[in-house]
Amino acid sequence: MTLIPFTPSNNASPPFSTQVTLDNTSYTFSAAWNISGQRYFASITDQSGANIWTGALIGSPLDYDILLAPGIFGTSTILYRADTRNLEVNP
Repeated sequence: MTLIPFTPSNNASPPFSTQVTLDNTSYTFSAAWNISGQRYFASITDQSGANIWTGALIGSPLDYDILLAPGIFGTSTILYRADTRNLEVNP
């Protein structure tokens, strides 16, 4: 498992962006605050900039996994652990 601290910055555009490897392919994971929804929304894009997934950044509690981008990747998973403020990427 890879842990990536979720540390958005108001001085960056988008406020949060990092590279993640899912199913042995590199993607960009980015998140921005949505004023209407009063929460972060995340996107996963491939290296050409094509959108793979967009959705609310739903936080998983410590004892239960709520996957981001469910069903998109064959073996890899990604989730946001709300209590630790980390993204968890497997494998």
